[in-house]
Amino acid sequence: MNDSEEHITSPALRASDAERDQAEAQLQHHYAVGRLTLPELEERVVAAYEARTRKQLDALLRDLPREVEIPASPIRVVDSRLLIVLLCVSPPAALIYWLISQRSVRRRGPRPQTLEGAHERGDLRACIESGS
Repeated sequence: MNDSEEHITSPALRASDAERDQAEAQLQHHYAVGRLTLPELEERVVAAYEARTRKQLDALLRDLPREVEIPASPIRVVDSRLLIVLLCVSPPAALIYWLISQRSVRRRGPRPQTLEGAHERGDLRACIESGS
């Protein structure tokens, strides 16, 4: 390992806001499963946001299992309760909410196939969806 690699992984490096947020999320998970009490959670979250280095953040999580991995970008799905309330109160708003949520789900899904490939395979549904 050379000096630059050692410098990058050193726990004495300053912590970023994202690392503090991730530490808070891990602490909240451990509280939710019963490993921490509410006063312990509050104390550790305050300490996490006051932490300046990765070493200080690691110390807050040292006595807890490392099984938790927080996804970088949670997948958003339609909240059916919100959709029902919007349908009752304002159907146009419900439609807009549903369309926006469907659009975000499609962006995370697999890329659509090319139109030429669909024609060659005779994939009628792909041709219809693409508008040809």
